Amino acid sequence: MDERTRKRLRSSGWTVGTTEEFLGLSKAEARLIEIRLVLAQGLRTRRERLGLTQVAIARRLGSSQSRVAKMETGDPTVSIDLLVRALLALGVLPRELGRLIGSAAA
Repeated sequence: MDERTRKRLRSSGWTVGTTEEFLGLSKAEARLIEIRLVLAQGLRTRRERLGLTQVAIARRLGSSQSRVAKMETGDPTVSIDLLVRALLALGVLPRELGRLIGSAAA
């Protein structure tokens, strides 16, 4: 959000802050969420690039389409372990995983 918009909101009585502040997250918790979201987006991007459906990915993982949909949205019920396993099943190399994780906001 640009500074002009921030000032306008504050002058109208709104409180402006970060998601981290609003939810009362520690830095570590906020980073973990960012990593989860980056991995989820990476999974969706990779699946689409390969021209695969969520059903096809589910079959590879022995899971369901609805679970893959949750994975791709970063649902908190999906473990990071499952996101990583899905990415590896799609041929993502460990080095690429490192880049994905490294691209999460610091």
